[in-house]
Amino acid sequence: MPGKGDECAREVLDVVPTVMRFIRTEMRSHRALELSVPQFRSLVIIERAEGTSLAGVAAHLGLTPPSACKLIDGLAGRGMVTRKESSGDRRRVTLEITAQGAQALASARKASQKSLSRLLGALDAEELSRVTRAMSALRRVFEGRS
Repeated sequence: MPGKGDECAREVLDVVPTVMRFIRTEMRSHRALELSVPQFRSLVIIERAEGTSLAGVAAHLGLTPPSACKLIDGLAGRGMVTRKESSGDRRRVTLEITAQGAQALASARKASQKSLSRLLGALDAEELSRVTRAMSALRRVFEGRS
């Protein structure tokens, strides 16, 4: 007998990849922003999780440490991220978003949000409210798990 979350889980598995494809396409179309989706997601986690490490970024993105290192090297080379030695453990290096990185992240968010808003504008007020409530529920369920 299927569990109470089965139908919802199927919908999430079907819809989320489609939404992510749209977001990736939108971000690629804004070449002036010069952020790929993995770079965008890296900046988001670095901004949100103060003192995160390269391993934290790798785990969040599902990358190997060498792949995450290459990604962070690219962001650092462009002045969007800095590496800082931990005062408590010299072996630990934390990542910090720079003002330039924060600005690029804000621009990418704004452009993507504008495109999503335009698309979601086709929904009526009740549908928009339901989507917003559903996103809040998903945030509560998944926040802190990645």
